[in-house]
Amino acid sequence: MNIKIEKLIKQFAKLPRVGTRAATRIVISLLQDKTGKSEALAHALIDATEHIHPCSQCGVLTDNEYCEYCMDVSRKNGQLCLVRDFSDVLVLEKSGVFHGRYHVLGGMLSGTDGITPNDLNIANISARVEKENINEIIFALPNTVEGKTTQQYIISVINNKDVSFSELASGVPLGGDLDYIDDGTLTLAFGGRKKL
Repeated sequence: MNIKIEKLIKQFAKLPRVGTRAATRIVISLLQDKTGKSEALAHALIDATEHIHPCSQCGVLTDNEYCEYCMDVSRKNGQLCLVRDFSDVLVLEKSGVFHGRYHVLGGMLSGTDGITPNDLNIANISARVEKENINEIIFALPNTVEGKTTQQYIISVINNKDVSFSELASGVPLGGDLDYIDDGTLTLAFGGRKKL
């Protein structure tokens, strides 16, 4: 196989949930396309990497200083939903179950992977609680050891007696990821969240 094609396939295969076979199909499709899709994709990627960055307040990806959720005054309802990454925000928004503010952690604590609190977007949560009059923190993290560890750590560093903590109810299976949960199950899990 051509070295340049092989290199391109390897780069696509590094993407989440894209294996070598899918990467091969994508690359061949793009290289054989005569409608300009390859160039459009390349330009869109360059534009996005130059202008998209995490919101300075919550970590949601945006091209402004603050994201659309932080600027939306109707979302100032006292609820702050903590998620692992931006894809979780998209899942929750699609389901329509949450109408408050988000906070993207950028991962989860993991001793085996060497991920510490300093590696995550945790430091400003307490300040947001005070500044935005947050009265409920909702954990929408994967139901895994790392998710529970991250949840317990954050609870331990929030020194505000007026804040309640809750997590998604049953319906989210052990080891479950929000990306794989249907809207109905997510609605039930969010609506039936339990206090911690």
